[in-house]
Amino acid sequence: MSDIHIVRDYPYSPIQVWHAVTDPDLVPLWTATGRGGRPVGFRPEPGTRFQFIGKPTPGWNGVVDCEVLDIDRPRLFRYTWTSGENGQLTTVTYRLQPHADGTRFTYEHTGYTGVSGLLLSTLLGKVRRTMLSSGLPAVLADLDPDGHLKPDSTLRPKALS
Repeated sequence: MSDIHIVRDYPYSPIQVWHAVTDPDLVPLWTATGRGGRPVGFRPEPGTRFQFIGKPTPGWNGVVDCEVLDIDRPRLFRYTWTSGENGQLTTVTYRLQPHADGTRFTYEHTGYTGVSGLLLSTLLGKVRRTMLSSGLPAVLADLDPDGHLKPDSTLRPKALS
């Protein structure tokens, strides 16, 4: 089995980080390409089925089907993740903990199996590291203390085309 495990410390409150990683309007702003990861149908309630819609690429239709498994605001968000191309049902977990003067964010994506799982987790691991090292900090820097974009923010999602 191949798992992705990434830990990042951010100098922002757990509420700010929580909003950045769960608000459907903010999520597309920190994806690696800035053109994907739009959660459609998301509600912070266990059992909610939703999709991440991204830019299709060769071999991938741009859709990931998900279901909320667990939410404990602002500490835990866990959901299933499956894409039609390989059909593997995997689990994504976000854990947020107060740490120093900010938040320790732990990202885990587990359940990949076989050679295709190893290849996919390797590819997605690189993308997630970029998202959490570059994309998410840029969004966090533009949030007010309550986790909403500041009025003067210039961040906008890019078109999927």
